Amino acid sequence: EKESGWAREAIAALVGMDKIVPLPPGRMGGEDFSWMLEKVPGCYVGLGNGDEGHGGCMIHNPGYDFNDEALPIGASYWARLVEQYLVA
Repeated sequence: EKESGWAREAIAALVGMDKIVPLPPGRMGGEDFSWMLEKVPGCYVGLGNGDEGHGGCMIHNPGYDFNDEALPIGASYWARLVEQYLVA
């Protein structure tokens, strides 16, 4: 819960709560990651393209093309997450 809260707070500050889409329980996208979470606290986060415009489909779709314009958001997210951690 704590790590998920940090992740949610960091991205919400950048893009707003309305852009956050919670992952459904039991999603198989991070089954290998779950083994690490048994040893080290964390959470699974994905940066998506959205469902409209450039790259607006799920990964592993033949039409998928990562929107490079999302890269600054991803980099800013990680920087903000580290800043939050350092002051906690």
